[in-house]
Amino acid sequence: MSLRKFCFASPPKGRIFIAALVSTLYGINAYARPDMRPLGPNIADRGSAYYHFNVAYFDSLDGERHYKVWTAIPNAAPPAQGYPILYALDGNAVMDRLSDSLLETFTQKTPPVIVAIGYQTNLPFDQPARAYDYRPKVEENPADAGWDRRKSGGSEAFRQLLENTIVAKVERGIAINPQQRAIWGHSYGGLFIIDAWLASSRFQIYFSASPSLGRGNASLLAKMAAAKADAFNRKSLYLMEGAVATQRASFAGAEEIRSNVLQTVSLLKKNGVAVNWWPYPGLSHGEMFSASLQSALLAMSGFPRGSGN
Repeated sequence: MSLRKFCFASPPKGRIFIAALVSTLYGINAYARPDMRPLGPNIADRGSAYYHFNVAYFDSLDGERHYKVWTAIPNAAPPAQGYPILYALDGNAVMDRLSDSLLETFTQKTPPVIVAIGYQTNLPFDQPARAYDYRPKVEENPADAGWDRRKSGGSEAFRQLLENTIVAKVERGIAINPQQRAIWGHSYGGLFIIDAWLASSRFQIYFSASPSLGRGNASLLAKMAAAKADAFNRKSLYLMEGAVATQRASFAGAEEIRSNVLQTVSLLKKNGVAVNWWPYPGLSHGEMFSASLQSALLAMSGFPRGSGN
């Protein structure tokens, strides 16, 4: 399963199209910290000429994390096969970046439903919650540079909540094209996307931006390398890269991780799993959040690669 063929200038041969969104391949703590100032009103609060919004609230099974989920629905009637839909992690920061001018751009093609999965906070990121929800359980190695000691291992439980509860509630009453159901995440969110692509069939299109493949998470590369075309022909992983040279700092083994990722991509190609690499020269880890999000939204709308990004 691929995105619509007109989304990309030169779609590769094969039944799976991987356009991996890997802006720097490393964790966020190795770079400048994100802006954690409280957020003001977002597009759902201000209103849009092109979309209307629903808001829903959810709790984790253990009651420790609390989610706020915005659903942006185009005012335009859905196409015959239903709207494309993009689920986006770090929903608070996503909503802060959506503008009416951007939403207007999507209406020039086929505007997607946008589901921003955030937390019940006025901050752009709930850092302890996302560190737990987005990361699979990993072997702890505090000797690793940049090791994040925050609790991890909640990705499977979060994925079950997302797939079994959140998706069903937010899509109720909306005409959705199930072949165009996508999910996007950045950094730890990008790590979650790779893990979900390996384990899930709920989504057909997986956008992974800047996955934090260091800090004990490199084992996912081995799982990716084992992927076979016949087992992944109904879903696609979309692999992007910013410029490592622009990062303020790096950590020991970063270049080795990058080399391993490229080798994995090469192996996937050899095994018949189509891989595309979207470079974003000059963009830092943080800048890739907005750039990769916009790319995913434009692609889901049907714009060619390179439009507006």
